[in-house]
Order: sequence, then structure tokens, then C-alpha cells
Amino acid sequence: MEYFILSRTGGRERNEDSAGAVKGENGFCCVVADGLGGHDRGEEASALAKDTCLELFSGKAQKGDFDLQEFLEQCFLEGQRRLLSRQKEEKSGMKTTLTVLAAWDGKLQWGHVGDSRLYWFRNGKTAGRTLDHSVPQMLVASGEIREKDIRGHEDRSRLLRVMGAEWSRPQFELSLPVPTEDGLAFLLCSDGFWELIEEKEMEKALRRAETTQEWLEAMEREIVKNGYGPDMDNYTAVGVWLGRPLKRQRLWGLF
Repeated sequence: MEYFILSRTGGRERNEDSAGAVKGENGFCCVVADGLGGHDRGEEASALAKDTCLELFSGKAQKGDFDLQEFLEQCFLEGQRRLLSRQKEEKSGMKTTLTVLAAWDGKLQWGHVGDSRLYWFRNGKTAGRTLDHSVPQMLVASGEIREKDIRGHEDRSRLLRVMGAEWSRPQFELSLPVPTEDGLAFLLCSDGFWELIEEKEMEKALRRAETTQEWLEAMEREIVKNGYGPDMDNYTAVGVWLGRPLKRQRLWGLF
């Protein structure tokens, strides 16, 4: 497993995004969180959610008693508990998105809440992504707008589910577990990242890159070109490769 983390302030005064990763002999965990800029202490909220996930992973990995779904559920439930507790201590409205990818003993699973996305790629092309918990994504589901209209939609920042809002029931979504495969690629990213680069550009950068760092830096050039200016949002991403994308060996068809 190879990964690279990129996080930039953009045109803002401070970076309210957080990202991190930890890996061991039997697995890894990668996280992206985006603190809500319209609420107090967004950077603190995203860091708390990220740190909770990495701390839980390291603790479970050391014990060797690991269940992927249980771990992911704990990430969101414990992160939510800590955020609400911190809100009361500091009398703040801190909130954040959270997207987590984890692997253990040959299995992969991910979860998310909010509009920070996880994309996965196979055969050099986008195989899928998480669905945002946002007003525009809801409008896509109801047939009122098209998928491509999410980027640039006037309500794209209106989120329906986040960490730090009171839950009457869990608001996060988990994928089904899937087997790890050499050649799979994953991109976890905040909305400041994916709003400024289309999937075809992600794929083009992936096919040309020799490393995860090259992949993210090529995408960053596209993002800066499309979003340069004082209103540019923070943008953050974690790129993950399992093995190599095998772009020159033409073995993608085996997966």
C-alpha cells in the first residue's frame, strides 16, 4: 500500500481540513475531514474526528482483535461523542464531515458522512464514489438536477448530515467489505478538491502518474488552474494505491 497526503489552505486564512493515515503489517486507515467554515472551530472539529479514527485504529491493530465494520462504526460514534462533549466544554458549534477508508487482513471497507468523498478506480477509470449528504445530491436522487450539476450548484454547501449535529439515529453510511486487490486506487478528498476537478481529469492524472504523490500533484495543478483566487476553498486529499496501477503493463483487465 502506497499513499500520499495533500492539504492546502487555498485562498482562505486558515485550513479547516484535516487528513491522516496510519498503516501496519495487517492493514491501514486513511481519513479526510472538512470542518464546517460557517461554524466555530472547524479546524478543531476536523482534527478531533481525524485523530479519533487514527487512535482507534492504532489501538485495535496493536491488540490484533479487528473487525472492519465494528471499527468504522466506532470511528463515527466515538468521534460524534467527543465532538458533542467538546462543544459543551467550549460552548461552540463545531462540526465536520468525515470519510474513512480502512483495510485489515485482505478486506477493505469505508464510511462517510457529509460531502467529503471517496472515489475508487479500476482499469484506470472511476469505478464509483460515495454519495454526498447534501442538498444537490438529494436533488439528483429526486431527478430535479443532473449529476454534473452538483459542481457549482448554489446549494452545494448545504449539508444534510454532519458530525457534531445531534443525531436521533446514526447518520453515517458504510460500504460493504470488499477484497483488497493489487491495482486498485482510492481518492479521499474534501469538497474544495473534487469541486474543481472532474473525474476524467482524475483518471488522466492516475494513468500518467508513477507514484501517489505525482497523482495528487498533477490533480492539484488542475485544481489551482480552475480555482485560483481569494475565494478558493481549502482542498485536501489522500491518494491510495494497492500495489501499482499497472498502467504500462496492460494488466488492468485482470481485475
